[in-house]
Amino acid sequence: MRFMVEDIEVQFPYERIYPEQYAYMLELKRSLDAKGHSMLEMPTGTGKTITLLSLITSYQRVHRETIGKLVYCTRTIPEMEKVLEELQALEAYRDECFGAERPERLLGVGLTSRRNLCVHERVSMQ
Repeated sequence: MRFMVEDIEVQFPYERIYPEQYAYMLELKRSLDAKGHSMLEMPTGTGKTITLLSLITSYQRVHRETIGKLVYCTRTIPEMEKVLEELQALEAYRDECFGAERPERLLGVGLTSRRNLCVHERVSMQ
């Protein structure tokens, strides 16, 4: 689904957007425009992650000169994996939307503790 949030075209990889998700995007966009901070709250299971990723990455494409990288921190590895899955779904949807005229792809990297980064068994035990 593609739609406008004020002057930003947002790509959203699901068939339908809930009114709460649109309101979340609108408030987030206004906060970015004001170069301010936001504290937004939505209940569990309402699509906060994809809502945030859809709006911010669309906003970054329009405001390349003022918006840098998005750093998304999570408390647990499963939460981080969910964020990366949503980003992957968003990127696949953008491939469908834009085809050969696709703007640059986003790179998502999941980092965990040093304990989980080393794949060499003997070294990781030290």
